[in-house]
Amino acid sequence: MSDPGPTVLAVNISAGGIPKLPVAVGHVTNSGLEGDAHDHEKHNTPLQAISLISVEVLDDLRAEGFDVGPGATGENLTVRGLDVDGLQPGVRLVFSGGVVLEYTKRRQPCYVLDAIDADLKNVVRDRCGGYTKVITGGDVRAGETIELRHV
Repeated sequence: MSDPGPTVLAVNISAGGIPKLPVAVGHVTNSGLEGDAHDHEKHNTPLQAISLISVEVLDDLRAEGFDVGPGATGENLTVRGLDVDGLQPGVRLVFSGGVVLEYTKRRQPCYVLDAIDADLKNVVRDRCGGYTKVITGGDVRAGETIELRHV
Protein backbone atom coordinates (compact mmCIF):
# COMPACT_ATOMS: atom_id res chain seq x y z
CA MET A 1 0.00 0.00 0.00
CA SER A 2 1.41 3.38 -0.97
CA ASP A 3 1.84 6.29 1.43
CA PRO A 4 -1.20 8.60 1.08
CA GLY A 5 0.93 11.60 2.07
CA PRO A 6 -0.14 14.07 4.73
CA THR A 7 -3.41 13.15 6.44
CA VAL A 8 -5.70 14.35 9.21
CA LEU A 9 -5.33 12.12 12.26
CA ALA A 10 -7.80 13.94 14.56
CA VAL A 11 -10.16 16.93 14.59
CA ASN A 12 -10.27 18.47 18.09
CA ILE A 13 -12.44 21.06 19.85
CA SER A 14 -13.10 22.28 23.39
CA ALA A 15 -15.31 24.72 25.23
CA GLY A 16 -12.06 26.53 26.07
CA GLY A 17 -8.62 25.49 27.24
CA ILE A 18 -6.91 22.12 26.94
CA PRO A 19 -7.22 19.38 26.11
CA LYS A 20 -9.30 19.69 23.00
CA LEU A 21 -11.23 16.48 22.40
CA PRO A 22 -11.73 14.62 19.12
CA VAL A 23 -14.95 14.92 17.14
CA ALA A 24 -16.04 12.85 14.14
CA VAL A 25 -16.64 15.90 11.94
CA GLY A 26 -15.46 19.47 12.37
CA HIS A 27 -17.39 22.23 10.61
CA VAL A 28 -14.89 24.87 9.48
CA THR A 29 -16.07 28.49 9.29
CA ASN A 30 -14.04 31.67 8.73
CA SER A 31 -13.62 32.01 12.50
CA GLY A 32 -12.51 28.40 13.07
CA LEU A 33 -14.12 25.13 14.05
CA GLU A 34 -17.76 25.34 15.05
CA GLY A 35 -18.14 24.56 18.76
CA ASP A 36 -14.50 25.36 19.56
CA ALA A 37 -13.71 28.13 22.03
CA HIS A 38 -10.62 29.81 23.45
CA ASP A 39 -9.92 30.88 27.01
CA HIS A 40 -7.78 33.78 25.82
CA GLU A 41 -9.00 36.62 23.59
CA LYS A 42 -5.62 36.79 21.80
CA HIS A 43 -6.54 33.57 19.98
CA ASN A 44 -9.78 34.98 18.53
CA THR A 45 -8.49 36.22 15.19
CA PRO A 46 -9.12 34.99 11.64
CA LEU A 47 -5.35 34.58 11.18
CA GLN A 48 -5.41 31.90 13.91
CA ALA A 49 -8.72 30.28 12.99
CA ILE A 50 -7.40 26.70 12.97
CA SER A 51 -4.30 25.41 14.76
CA LEU A 52 -2.44 22.26 13.83
CA ILE A 53 0.44 20.10 14.99
CA SER A 54 2.13 16.98 13.63
CA VAL A 55 1.49 13.74 15.51
CA GLU A 56 5.18 13.00 14.99
CA VAL A 57 5.96 15.89 17.36
CA LEU A 58 3.50 14.50 19.90
CA ASP A 59 5.13 11.06 19.52
CA ASP A 60 8.55 12.61 20.21
CA LEU A 61 7.21 14.46 23.25
CA ARG A 62 5.71 11.23 24.63
CA ALA A 63 9.10 9.54 24.14
CA GLU A 64 10.57 12.44 26.16
CA GLY A 65 8.15 11.69 29.02
CA PHE A 66 5.28 14.11 28.39
CA ASP A 67 1.67 12.88 28.57
CA VAL A 68 0.40 14.22 25.25
CA GLY A 69 -1.79 12.91 22.47
CA PRO A 70 -4.08 14.40 19.82
CA GLY A 71 -5.69 17.59 21.15
CA ALA A 72 -3.59 17.71 24.33
CA THR A 73 -1.64 20.82 23.34
CA GLY A 74 -4.78 22.62 22.17
CA GLU A 75 -4.48 22.02 18.44
CA ASN A 76 -7.61 21.76 16.30
CA LEU A 77 -6.07 19.41 13.76
CA THR A 78 -3.57 16.70 14.53
CA VAL A 79 -1.93 15.72 11.25
CA ARG A 80 0.38 12.91 10.15
CA GLY A 81 3.16 13.09 7.58
CA LEU A 82 3.31 16.89 7.47
CA ASP A 83 6.16 18.96 8.90
CA VAL A 84 3.93 21.76 10.21
CA ASP A 85 6.90 23.51 11.84
CA GLY A 86 8.62 23.68 8.44
CA LEU A 87 5.73 25.37 6.63
CA GLN A 88 6.10 28.91 5.34
CA PRO A 89 3.34 31.54 5.57
CA GLY A 90 1.16 31.56 2.47
CA VAL A 91 1.25 27.81 1.83
CA ARG A 92 -2.25 26.45 1.29
CA LEU A 93 -3.44 23.17 2.74
CA VAL A 94 -6.11 21.63 0.52
CA PHE A 95 -8.08 18.88 2.26
CA SER A 96 -9.62 16.05 0.26
CA GLY A 97 -13.07 16.98 1.64
CA GLY A 98 -12.82 20.49 0.13
CA VAL A 99 -11.64 22.67 3.03
CA VAL A 100 -8.76 25.01 2.15
CA LEU A 101 -6.60 26.63 4.84
CA GLU A 102 -3.64 29.00 4.48
CA TYR A 103 -0.72 28.75 6.88
CA THR A 104 -0.19 32.10 8.64
CA LYS A 105 2.38 31.61 11.40
CA ARG A 106 4.02 29.32 13.94
CA ARG A 107 2.38 28.73 17.29
CA GLN A 108 4.24 29.93 20.34
CA PRO A 109 3.98 27.80 23.48
CA CYS A 110 1.83 29.26 26.23
CA TYR A 111 1.63 28.86 30.01
CA VAL A 112 -1.58 26.85 29.48
CA LEU A 113 0.75 23.91 28.73
CA ASP A 114 1.78 24.02 32.41
CA ALA A 115 -1.38 21.96 33.06
CA ILE A 116 0.45 19.08 31.33
CA ASP A 117 3.96 19.76 32.65
CA ALA A 118 5.74 22.94 33.80
CA ASP A 119 8.67 22.20 31.44
CA LEU A 120 6.59 21.52 28.34
CA LYS A 121 6.32 25.10 27.08
CA ASN A 122 10.13 25.34 27.01
CA VAL A 123 10.72 21.90 25.52
CA VAL A 124 8.14 22.36 22.74
CA ARG A 125 9.51 25.73 21.56
CA ASP A 126 10.06 25.68 17.75
CA ARG A 127 7.96 22.52 17.36
CA CYS A 128 4.57 23.68 18.57
CA GLY A 129 2.75 23.61 15.23
CA GLY A 130 1.10 26.53 13.53
CA TYR A 131 -1.96 28.60 12.74
CA THR A 132 -4.02 28.93 9.58
CA LYS A 133 -6.73 31.15 8.21
CA VAL A 134 -9.72 29.72 6.37
CA ILE A 135 -9.90 30.15 2.60
CA THR A 136 -12.73 27.67 1.98
CA GLY A 137 -14.89 26.35 4.81
CA GLY A 138 -16.75 23.06 5.03
CA ASP A 139 -16.44 19.81 6.92
CA VAL A 140 -13.17 18.14 7.85
CA ARG A 141 -12.73 14.58 9.15
CA ALA A 142 -9.96 12.29 10.33
CA GLY A 143 -8.55 10.32 7.41
CA GLU A 144 -8.68 13.14 4.87
CA THR A 145 -5.56 13.73 2.82
CA ILE A 146 -3.87 17.12 2.61
CA GLU A 147 -2.26 18.57 -0.49
CA LEU A 148 0.15 21.50 -0.14
CA ARG A 149 -0.10 24.30 -2.69
CA HIS A 150 2.39 27.12 -2.92
CA VAL A 151 0.60 30.22 -4.21
